[in-house]
Amino acid sequence: MTVDVSTFVGPYPFRHLPDSSPGGLLRQMDRLGIHHAWVGHLPSAFYRDPAPGTDELLRLVAPHRDRLLPVPAVHPGLPRWEDDLRAAAEAGAPAVRAYPGQQALAPAGPEMVALMEAAAGRRLPVLLTVKLEDLRQRHPLDAAPDLPPSAVRALARLEAGPRLLVTHADRGFVEEVHFGLTPDEARRVLWEISWIWGPPEDHLALLLETIGAERFTFGTGMPLRLPDGAVAKLDLLAPAAADRARLTGANLQRWRE
Repeated sequence: MTVDVSTFVGPYPFRHLPDSSPGGLLRQMDRLGIHHAWVGHLPSAFYRDPAPGTDELLRLVAPHRDRLLPVPAVHPGLPRWEDDLRAAAEAGAPAVRAYPGQQALAPAGPEMVALMEAAAGRRLPVLLTVKLEDLRQRHPLDAAPDLPPSAVRALARLEAGPRLLVTHADRGFVEEVHFGLTPDEARRVLWEISWIWGPPEDHLALLLETIGAERFTFGTGMPLRLPDGAVAKLDLLAPAAADRARLTGANLQRWRE
């Protein structure tokens, strides 16, 4: 069954989204044959304290927990952030999100290191988003920097062995991180495909060949991005049935075990 690891609900402060409700998300999933989604609360990326956003996220997805899994945001620069991490684990979240750019944190600084170590202790992956929108599309007030590849490498190398799910990374970002890691470190990182070009550039096909199909998983980025692109990439790539199953859910399941 297809799992989309990169979706959101809630409004976006910099532009109107046609429908960012759970119902809208489910309608798109049904249209494209997506069975389950990991869901973040989009406004929480910009909240000074994301904890109230977690409460709102849990409320929004509660009627749909058979298909929508909440991925709350944690701000490791705030007091008692460990309580938010524990609450996410107790709520059955498959992962937690961190937004060091929006939270004005050094992306591989002591706060992020502390979050990675605590999450690893709970066997809870951390989802990192390289960017929410392309720099050329951003509102002038959206000044958060992109997540740099060097930060992902540094976090993946931590002795605690955190598992990182990186979304919205392009081919160059993936290569810069992956080829700077040991095989054991690279196995901790799973890459979501929504920002990797498909045909005719065939960046995705190249990465599947050079890095390995087992290192990638399906995501769309909706409602910030049109989800059809991610599905079309797989259709045009025409992978063997076994490889498509790995990309749409099996890799994610194995990585979480």
